[in-house]
Amino acid sequence: MILSKRPDIERFLKEPTPGVRAAVIYGRDRGVVRDRADQLAKKITPNLDDPFDVAMLTDGDLDGEGGKLEGELSAISMMGGRRLVRLRLGEKASADKAAAEAVVPHADGKFNPDAFFLIEAGALGRDSALRKAAEKVAGCAVIPCYEDEPGDIARLVRDTLNADKVSLNSEALDIFVSRMPKERGVARQEIERLALYLKPGSGFVATAADLQDFLGVEADASLFDAASDAFGAKLAAAQGGLRRAAAEGETGPAAIRAISLHLAKLRRVNTLHKSGVGLQEAAKAAGVFWKQEREFLRQARAWTLEDLDAIQPEVLEADRLCKQAGSPDYLIAERLALMIAGRARRLGL
Repeated sequence: MILSKRPDIERFLKEPTPGVRAAVIYGRDRGVVRDRADQLAKKITPNLDDPFDVAMLTDGDLDGEGGKLEGELSAISMMGGRRLVRLRLGEKASADKAAAEAVVPHADGKFNPDAFFLIEAGALGRDSALRKAAEKVAGCAVIPCYEDEPGDIARLVRDTLNADKVSLNSEALDIFVSRMPKERGVARQEIERLALYLKPGSGFVATAADLQDFLGVEADASLFDAASDAFGAKLAAAQGGLRRAAAEGETGPAAIRAISLHLAKLRRVNTLHKSGVGLQEAAKAAGVFWKQEREFLRQARAWTLEDLDAIQPEVLEADRLCKQAGSPDYLIAERLALMIAGRARRLGL
């Protein structure tokens, strides 16, 4: 049973389908995989630290002792609860094969039919023995996980902050989400850090102004400053910002992502303005930080939609080149920023 649509996945994670004894959750972003696996595991066994009801296995357990996986799947809970066998796979082909050989008979009820077999894996290709086996058996749910979209991150931010009884208003949420890394595990750490900053349990609703100090220390702040400087025709400042970000550990693809996000905000503001919305209102709708609004509006008045469309292919090409093995990614990003700054200067900025 393959679950690829979000409503189907969320429904299953909240209330696992009766008769389903196994689930394979896989994807490139291990953070998303872990989050969904944790959510499902709590529905199976309330106390995930209970050694009588929960068995945690890895690749090494499959290699080290023959039959250990089948033994765990056959074991009965000593305390009478529902048993959970959780397997986290790495990249070993032998472990993929061993999991495939166990998931089918377990899903068919040949081990302990009351136990639940939960498998977490990375990006399983079409040649994965586990993926092929799991997709064919009715008693197993297969959940592929893809990279988070901005809406996914926004939902994660709201839910995590709500659990700590703090929140962001819509403008602050847009700004915070635009700064979030796409990898779920890293994003969750940043959200938890924000919750501590806002004082858990305080009921505080933060605004964009309240986030100023918090975002000011973000590692990628230099990238967003550099992107703004590039579109504002500030060549030296853009170059300096990129080099400062490189010293802080940021990568070329991250720099181009910041440039792409700034371009997208300019496009959204211009599109809204073209449909009759005032520039200032459009900037707020696009999540422009209030402290940066004046400079952003100066740029929005100079960059037309046609100008932005003209540089979009070069941004995409730079992104592609940056992600090639062995490429001088930061030099590519710096060249792109300087090209944009040159275009901006010709626009009169």
